[in-house]
Amino acid sequence: MSKKSRKNSSKLGDRGQRAARLSQSKAAKPVKRRKTASAKATASARKTSAKRTKSAPAVRAANAPVKAPSSHAAVLAEGTIAPSFTLPRDGGSSVSLQDFSGKKLVLFFYPRANTPGCTKEAIDFTRLAGAFADIGTTILGISADSLKAQESFRDKHKLAVPLISDERHEMLEAYGAWGEKSMYGKTFLGIIRTTVLIDGEGRIAKVWRNVRVDGHAEEVLALARTL
Repeated sequence: MSKKSRKNSSKLGDRGQRAARLSQSKAAKPVKRRKTASAKATASARKTSAKRTKSAPAVRAANAPVKAPSSHAAVLAEGTIAPSFTLPRDGGSSVSLQDFSGKKLVLFFYPRANTPGCTKEAIDFTRLAGAFADIGTTILGISADSLKAQESFRDKHKLAVPLISDERHEMLEAYGAWGEKSMYGKTFLGIIRTTVLIDGEGRIAKVWRNVRVDGHAEEVLALARTL
């Protein structure tokens, strides 16, 4: 082989070695794969889900029961002393339990002024107010309506019983008339139609819960006559 041929062969060998080293170097480096549109979408969804799981507060299921106030759990027991109260009434003055010391007292708690059941109940007690007075018994109606709404209720139906406004639910809770209710599959807190009869010594004589309006006023009057 001539010197020229040996020289050319050497050059070719060097080139082959460089090519081999370059090939090995590329093989050693990790290959970056391009994310497809589908992979990108999947990764994005995972990140979003993780963020929501981490940051979102616990949410009550739509049909999960609402926890009623602790005061409602302590149901009034017959024979115990009636809880005291002082609240505004229609006409602008206020009324307290102490105002009826030595007298019998009927408290009827109703959900809302001017609704059909509440209107009938208030009219029934008004109709029998004279009979209650004859046996030394006073009647008070209580709801969470404003004084303005109570006065409108009184005037519209010519009611003759004092109406108390308990917008902060203080008396409602104390007498167990504020608690869990359900309607159309939904659970919520509201006024439970309740009537409480208090005797002349200030003790709970009888409690009616979830009152059915028809004939109720007559039933309360009949019991009040026996005290």
